[in-house]
Amino acid sequence: FPRKARLSQMEVTPGWLVSAFAVVFGAGLLGLWSFQHADYGDQPFWRVMADDDAARAIRAWVGAAILLFAFGIWRMLASAATPRVVGEDDPELERVRAILAKAEDAEPGSNLALLGDKRFLFSASGESFLMFGVRGRSWISLGAPVGRPDERMDLMWRFRELADAHAARPGFYGLDAEHLPDVVELGFAIHKVGESAAVALDTFSIEGTKRGNLRRAWRQAGEAGASFEVYPPERVHEIMPQIQAISDAWLVHHAGGDKSFSMGGFYPSYVTEFPVAIVRFEGKIIAFATLWTTACKSAFSMDLMRYIEEGPRRIMDYLFVELIEWGRRENYQAIEFGMAPLSGLEDRPLAPVLS
Repeated sequence: FPRKARLSQMEVTPGWLVSAFAVVFGAGLLGLWSFQHADYGDQPFWRVMADDDAARAIRAWVGAAILLFAFGIWRMLASAATPRVVGEDDPELERVRAILAKAEDAEPGSNLALLGDKRFLFSASGESFLMFGVRGRSWISLGAPVGRPDERMDLMWRFRELADAHAARPGFYGLDAEHLPDVVELGFAIHKVGESAAVALDTFSIEGTKRGNLRRAWRQAGEAGASFEVYPPERVHEIMPQIQAISDAWLVHHAGGDKSFSMGGFYPSYVTEFPVAIVRFEGKIIAFATLWTTACKSAFSMDLMRYIEEGPRRIMDYLFVELIEWGRRENYQAIEFGMAPLSGLEDRPLAPVLS
């Protein structure tokens, strides 16, 4: 088979460099020990160099040190730099927005690219990207590449090769089943950590005894005076003070604060990137949800979901039902409720903890 990788490429880890320097240093000490009891052991350097054996040992030691130093410099110059974190004010974020706006197979979670804590690899065409985070020596890609399907494998290989050049440990988190053959081809091991919950909008109904509680909560909230509305991104600034107050009050009762990387947080610049669904009661906003939408309308999802205890009970059930109806009107095919950690793992004595 044709080999496309260069033979000069190799992984240089900190441990490798320490070992190489230790070998050179040890060889030098061995040479000093070998010649310290010679007749010329106390002679000046230029007199010692007159002896062929001593001269060869010293030249070899110095030459090896220079060669190792040159190799280290070459690796630093030859290895591509680690992509920087693209924040909210970075021009690269506009490229990310443009790709998300027309991505052929983007998942709702791809909108986490706009959180401002990711690094990116872009395809040669500029129509696809792969987002990842760095923690120590671990490089973790969040989901599969976004954009053109035909550019997916090239970006995944570039990500792995770049991580290898930096002696990092690459990984992928949050992949769908359709992407598993790709990561197997890249040589990764697969570990299941949970399952994603999704509801097809064309078949979902709140009628029947199975969803009686949900139907009653929705009707009671509506009869009590609750109303539903979705603000487009360009109008979210109009309600920002109200929903920020709700978020702050919600966080008081939930430990951990706002999240990042694989979960969104309430950061005004991030929230204004998306439509926001709100519930009003007696003219006051009492609940909201930020919406991850997709260009192909295959699915949408809720990111932040927060409320205050100043309205009808189970107000979030009312919000969920109204969002499903909104999704139908907007011609979305499904609504995703995010990943359920550890869901679907086998409860058997011989089953792995992460299967």
